[in-house]
Amino acid sequence: MRAKLSYLVTAAVLVFYFVLVGSRGVLLIKTGSLLAVTFGVAVLILPLIGLWFLWKNTRFVRRANALAAELDAEGGLPVDELKRLPSGRIDRDSADEVFARRKAETEAAPDDWRTWFRLAIAYHDARDTPRARKAMQRAIAIHDGRPVEA
Repeated sequence: MRAKLSYLVTAAVLVFYFVLVGSRGVLLIKTGSLLAVTFGVAVLILPLIGLWFLWKNTRFVRRANALAAELDAEGGLPVDELKRLPSGRIDRDSADEVFARRKAETEAAPDDWRTWFRLAIAYHDARDTPRARKAMQRAIAIHDGRPVEA
């Protein structure tokens, strides 16, 4: 719940910032001078990119959470079996061991979104965020029946 609240607060602050910046862009455009209009258009592009990025990430998180809920209802969510260091951080060897199992599971059933979901969690535990995101995107695509890139 705390993560959701943090995300909502961050999203609200970003939207406020985008509106503020966008209004400045509109004011620049209203001046009518060529330089100000050019800057105004450039300033308006930034909030549009930001809103698009926020929308894409929010959509991704909602879809990943829906898969997690579905997998949980099936009893298929992976159990946290990772060993931890005294500091609470994940032991690297333990993460590598779990990752190897998850990778083999995914290679054995590459068309099952569940294996890709669990692989995404293993990547996340190994602190490989880009690959975790790609694996989760693949799980979502397979689940939705969309074509998957090789």
